[in-house]
Amino acid sequence: MNWFNLVGIALGLAMDAFAVSIAAGIILPKITFRHTYRLAFHFGLFQFLMPILGWLAGNELSAYLAQWDHWIAFVFLSLIGGKMIHDGVKPEQDGFQSDPTRGMMLVTLSIATSIDALAVGVSMAFMGVSVWVPAVVIGLVAAGMSVIGLSLGRRLGKTVDQWAYVLGGCVLILIGLRILSSHLSGA
Repeated sequence: MNWFNLVGIALGLAMDAFAVSIAAGIILPKITFRHTYRLAFHFGLFQFLMPILGWLAGNELSAYLAQWDHWIAFVFLSLIGGKMIHDGVKPEQDGFQSDPTRGMMLVTLSIATSIDALAVGVSMAFMGVSVWVPAVVIGLVAAGMSVIGLSLGRRLGKTVDQWAYVLGGCVLILIGLRILSSHLSGA
């Protein structure tokens, strides 16, 4: 696999993490180094690990994963997006309680945005390609795109203020729908 293809694959896989990071930047009232670090670290780590897991699974699970990966991502993103919309329409009295850079929400987002990387790892196993260098590149690109997305989302968040959670939730649901429709249409 040449570097041009590898970077293209890494950028393609990082687009979901980038979009979710924009949504996180929109909804967070203040972005600190810790928010940025947690989001970039987790998205990068999961994007690094998923190709390795897929590569290790190889032929054993490929048919099963190909049939369900898009549904899993869709369900995760829709549930989180629905919760964000609910929080935006009916916020707690003390403000929004959900921080997408913490706890189970962060883990769920990390899994949902890296499911496609699992399938890439399976493909690499079929092609007989070593997964280690691609996994590192994929993880680093995802982490970098997460930082950029969070910063961009913060700039957008200042303009949408009170509806940020609703907008962020809608973005997550739309990402889930895009994943689902692209897999169901065979794209």
